[in-house]
Amino acid sequence: MMGGGQQQQLQQLSEELQAIDEEIDELREEVDDLQSEQTSIDEAMDAIQTLESGATVQVPLGGDAYVRAEIQDADEIIVGLGADFAAEQSADNAVESLSTKQDALDNRIESLRDDIDELETESSQLEQQAQQMQQQMQQQQMQQMQDQQPEDNE
Repeated sequence: MMGGGQQQQLQQLSEELQAIDEEIDELREEVDDLQSEQTSIDEAMDAIQTLESGATVQVPLGGDAYVRAEIQDADEIIVGLGADFAAEQSADNAVESLSTKQDALDNRIESLRDDIDELETESSQLEQQAQQMQQQMQQQQMQQMQDQQPEDNE
């Protein structure tokens, strides 16, 4: 009787599927976060291209608080470089830097989507394997019941 071993394998497959599903969810969340960052960068690039010296803007202070400020020089933009470093750049260079960030985000999102696709393929294969095992177990149970049935009638 192989039912116990197959049941254990089925449980293991179920755990693997759950782990893969959790990993897929985490990767999708990361993609969502990166897409939000892309949206912020798009908005920043649009703002840089439309800013004019002397214009009044709302500057976020954090905690959903803002202050109105006047743009002194629309061609002096401070752009985050990463690792908590920033640099002052011309508007054109700032847009170029942000565009480079966009490209890096695009590449990362594409890579994550490839990872998700691979995990979904693996998940699908494991699900098929689990279904086959369940069918085999059901067939074995039916066979055992049929084998026992004539003994009961005698």
